[in-house]
Amino acid sequence: MINIKEIWFDGDYLYGRDEDGKVYRQSLLWYPQLRKASDEERGKYRFGLDGIHWRNLDEDVSFESFGYDDAEPTKLQRFFLTHKEINVSEFARLVGVNATLLRNYINGFKKPSKEREMQILAQIHRLSEEYAQVTF
Repeated sequence: MINIKEIWFDGDYLYGRDEDGKVYRQSLLWYPQLRKASDEERGKYRFGLDGIHWRNLDEDVSFESFGYDDAEPTKLQRFFLTHKEINVSEFARLVGVNATLLRNYINGFKKPSKEREMQILAQIHRLSEEYAQVTF
């Protein structure tokens, strides 16, 4: 098990160093409260038995998560994680996929096939074309 002893932030990432000196990195897109927090807020944490806790932010990061293969979001995940204004349920309906399944893709619990990824991307492009044609 990874046991993080030191953490720091740099841009859009949370870094951790384990007891052997190995450095790990995670995208802050996975942790919205930490992402938008000030340096002062980020500095108010405590180490627990299995992770790091920011009480005032109500955010937790497990030590285990530093070793995940998907510490960096895919392009699909990054799109939805940075565009919270998109209603995932309605978007899933437009694409013709189950909303829970799309959420699982976004949160990294499941990986879409290349065909499904292209289907989602095509819908994103259709929406962008619609938005680009709006005039006032």
